Amino acid sequence: IAAHAGSGALRKCVVSPTGKHSASVIFLHGSGDTGQGLRVWVRDVMMPGLTFAHIRVIYPTAPARPYTPMHGALSTVWFDRYKISYDSAEHLQSIDAMCSTLGSIIQDEVIAGIPKHRIIIGGFSMGGAMALHLACRYHPDVAGVYALSGFLNKDSVAFQSGGVLRLFQCHGTSDELVLHQWGEDTSVLLQKAGMKTTFHSLPGLHHQISLQEMELLKAWILQKLPSS
Repeated sequence: IAAHAGSGALRKCVVSPTGKHSASVIFLHGSGDTGQGLRVWVRDVMMPGLTFAHIRVIYPTAPARPYTPMHGALSTVWFDRYKISYDSAEHLQSIDAMCSTLGSIIQDEVIAGIPKHRIIIGGFSMGGAMALHLACRYHPDVAGVYALSGFLNKDSVAFQSGGVLRLFQCHGTSDELVLHQWGEDTSVLLQKAGMKTTFHSLPGLHHQISLQEMELLKAWILQKLPSS
């Protein structure tokens, strides 16, 4: 069952568990997409989608903001980038502001009775980078974090605070927007920061999600958030 609700400034699409709610996943979309758009994409790739007996899946939508790589045009992005490059500096002001906004969704789940060790945060592309900042720097006590076709800039502040978080990554070897090497380098640096990392290379996959990837992700989520 998908429902639409607002948490603070963010719209979100929510897929309820079929049974008793005892864990939650927050799944962040890529740049220019919406929570509803990502939810439909996931469902199209893997019917009936990321659905669970006990896990609520939340797909928030980023607010529209000027996005520098699009010459300042408005786009639904989690933060600004100076450019889409592994070597670029991070736009920390917009990243930190969004970490605060997304923190309210985590807090909503805690208020609903879900402890943070029963919450996973993840995302696709820019959503994966956003999830890493949110988990590594602000909520290291969540059950895990995942990034699909995502990367952190090479001097990211997130590398200074990896902690003992569990990280799941998937990346297509044919990704021409976010290079496979950027994802792999991110994994290596987060491992050095103390994180337990799992990195899956998907041969021939472009900047997209796939059935194999969704099946791997679903199995990992269930491993980290078993029914209680």
